[in-house]
Amino acid sequence: MERKTKLGSVIEFTLKMLFLLVLIGADSSCKKDDDGNPPPPPPPTPDFFIRSVDLSFTPQIAAYNVTYYAGDTAKPILQLVKDKGINTIRVRLWYAPADGHSSLSEVLDFAKQIKLAGLKFWLDIHYSDTWCDPAHQSKPAAWNSLNLDQLKDSVFAYTKNVMTTLSQNNVTPDYVQIGNETNNGMLWPEGQIYSSSGTNWNNFIELVENGIAAVKEVSPSTATIIHYAQYQGADYYFGNLTTLTPDYDIMAISYYPPWHGKSIDSVQMMVSTLASQFGKPVVIAETAYPWTLDWNDWTNNVVGLPDQLIPDYPATPDGQAAYLSALISAVKSAAGTDNFGVSYWAADWVAYKGTTATDGSSWENQALFDFQIKALPALDSLGKK
Repeated sequence: MERKTKLGSVIEFTLKMLFLLVLIGADSSCKKDDDGNPPPPPPPTPDFFIRSVDLSFTPQIAAYNVTYYAGDTAKPILQLVKDKGINTIRVRLWYAPADGHSSLSEVLDFAKQIKLAGLKFWLDIHYSDTWCDPAHQSKPAAWNSLNLDQLKDSVFAYTKNVMTTLSQNNVTPDYVQIGNETNNGMLWPEGQIYSSSGTNWNNFIELVENGIAAVKEVSPSTATIIHYAQYQGADYYFGNLTTLTPDYDIMAISYYPPWHGKSIDSVQMMVSTLASQFGKPVVIAETAYPWTLDWNDWTNNVVGLPDQLIPDYPATPDGQAAYLSALISAVKSAAGTDNFGVSYWAADWVAYKGTTATDGSSWENQALFDFQIKALPALDSLGKK
């Protein structure tokens, strides 16, 4: 009889505890904020590392029937790079290019192939008819007579049209870069930061704001990128963009050893500084390194001298691969947010016009394919997870 009473007490206590736990769980799951709404779920932990190649030359090269190889196996370049572990393709867009390359129609066709291959699409809008870099930010010819207010309207309308065109064709970009290498602004002279008349950040900021607003109006989930074309001074540059409304999503910098110094450790320190100071992901939007100092056409190469190299990384296939592995490791191990990335510029720019062309490639010794158009080990380094 005594045993039965003790057992009943234990059962009764257990049931009471279970009931109490249910009440606590129900209370916590139904908690609301001051407005009576359930609290939003916590944001996901960023875990996506951008492993990107810029293949902007691919549509142009395609007309020359160039075949890319993985070993001895011919493959379409998008499938080839995806098989190597690349997850994102960067593509430039020009407003009204003279030869039609990098136009919206060409980019649209290529974007369809990118999405069909299951890759993410990074759109780099130059807001020009041609190349934009720190020393050149010419307006589209059609915008030459516009004042600042008209330029702001045009940036918004043009960007919205680009986004709408791509979205309606089911190729909405995952990332949109507002301007290219905008160290000194864009759409000069109105959007120039440093000029003989002084320093003006406001005009540039207002132009960028209109680009971001247009992207977000069409596709709120598309991440916007601002690109500074080196790492030195990047903290000062992005420090001047803290008033952007709407805000941008990702900071991008470039690192080319011949022009930006030969210290990968310094790049890592700046990535850490940027991520910690501004709380945004950082991506190396452009980098490259030679696998040889030889050439495969008669177009002068941009890099071709021994003193342009980092001593630890010779201009060999293995040296190029080691450089890229070291840079990726430096970026991934930098302090701050975990959501980083690296994009290799002109990975596809082989000597596509033949060995005697004087207007071919100035980059074939820095591409990620050798002179037989076979994928180099550096492509494995970039795609390796």
